[in-house]
Amino acid sequence: MADFGDYPPNMAPQNAVAVRNAAGPDHAVVPYAAQDLSRPNQGPSNPFKDEKANLKRKNVLTGYAEETYISEHTFRSRHRAVERGPNREYRGGLAEKEEAARIRAKRQKKGDATVAEGDNAYVGPWAKYKTVEYEEVGEDEELASDEEYEEVEEEDVVESGTLIPALPQAVAKRKEAEEMGDETSVFEGSQQYDYQGRTYMHVPQDLDIDLKKEVGSVKNFVPKKLAHTWKSHTKPIAGLRFFPGSGHLLLSGSADSTVKIWDVYHSRELLRTYSGHTKALSDVTFNASGSQFLTASYDRMMKLWDTETGQCINRFTTGKTPHVVRFNPSVEHSNEFLAGMSDKKIIQFDIRTREIVQEYDHHLAAINTITFVDDNRRFMTTSDDKSLRAWDYNIPVPIKYIAEPHMYPMTRASAHPSGKYVAYQSSDNNIFVYGANDKFRQNRKKVFKGHNNAGYAIDVACSPDGQFVASGDTGGYVCFWDWKTCKMWHKMQASDGVLTCVEWHPQESSKVVTAGLDGSIKYWD
Repeated sequence: MADFGDYPPNMAPQNAVAVRNAAGPDHAVVPYAAQDLSRPNQGPSNPFKDEKANLKRKNVLTGYAEETYISEHTFRSRHRAVERGPNREYRGGLAEKEEAARIRAKRQKKGDATVAEGDNAYVGPWAKYKTVEYEEVGEDEELASDEEYEEVEEEDVVESGTLIPALPQAVAKRKEAEEMGDETSVFEGSQQYDYQGRTYMHVPQDLDIDLKKEVGSVKNFVPKKLAHTWKSHTKPIAGLRFFPGSGHLLLSGSADSTVKIWDVYHSRELLRTYSGHTKALSDVTFNASGSQFLTASYDRMMKLWDTETGQCINRFTTGKTPHVVRFNPSVEHSNEFLAGMSDKKIIQFDIRTREIVQEYDHHLAAINTITFVDDNRRFMTTSDDKSLRAWDYNIPVPIKYIAEPHMYPMTRASAHPSGKYVAYQSSDNNIFVYGANDKFRQNRKKVFKGHNNAGYAIDVACSPDGQFVASGDTGGYVCFWDWKTCKMWHKMQASDGVLTCVEWHPQESSKVVTAGLDGSIKYWD
């Protein structure tokens, strides 16, 4: 055996590796292997350099794979690098090579390595690209007058002294995008003012029904026939809202990026169109008085509009997509609203200052519903993380958290007029009921079944007197259940496509409005 006395202390025999030499009877001892030079004197060994540990950690056929995070920019740049590789065959490759050769031709010469300064000096990889060279004008020469120069559009490009006009499609698209930012509103009714100078905001008094009585004071019935159809939207409807209290106006937001307000009585015409979003609407909601309404869109903007004039009062954004917006119904906080975002946060805005007042960040996925309960002192939220949370208003810590293994995401909600319950549309073709008081527990006795809603966010709506529950269906049906018995009362075909929006009229006894993916709004009686 070899003597280890000459080795430094940290290379003691316990770190030596004995290797038997098969060529002869004597075995040679190799004091240490190459990887031992970097082995730490103390502490755990690196699991990724230990072969035994690697065998244990093997989770794919070729070894160990670990999830990592790379930014979108890094991914795109590496993806392009792979696509530009020499082995990739693609159409137009010849044109791309010619373009690359043209760019290389603009580069200065690398120079002679023996020349340090002056002409033909060595620049190597630091060689610059030649820019557009301008003609030098002598001191005694006069510049031409301005009239001799041709005006160049912003979109046109000057390259190598020649003018390359921009594509007309690109110019048109850019101008269209610039115009989109301006919010516009067009009155489309037959008469903007009546004989007393009142607008459509005035609640009509010349009807057989009193639209100023208390909501829910009349007994409701299930509608049986189609009363009217409104058609103007060109894409699916994202939300329907009756005017608070009276219900004499109907607000609709659509995937065609517009919001429209309709007359429910008299001529039942389209009154006004509000334009200003660049992408599909995700939600619309009135404030408590109906004088203003809020729109949320997939262009990541939330906009506050004046219902009467059509003016855009304010704009709000966090840089994320808002999925649901709700004004606080209480008088004290009527200037604040909540927005459920795609980045799992619930943001509380003040419409006067445009500032974020509070942030509720406990959900683990995009927010689906926000429902005010307990005289607007609290609110309940659901999310794609399959949970339900209850909050005290202005306090960013949930007071109740409900998440069971059997739960599905709850996509839409409707508060029962009694104030004791909230009905939730669950993605497993059920409507569940949760208590809205201190317990916030699920009422196991109340489950409404018989419709199909999987894959879509379909509205659920409680009648103003609390007697019925209505919901849409992926088959185009509108379904009605009895609240007490949970039995399906009625089911009728309301659309050819998916029916996503259902809303009860707040004053009429049997009026319901529905809409879906076909873009038409139907009024049932």
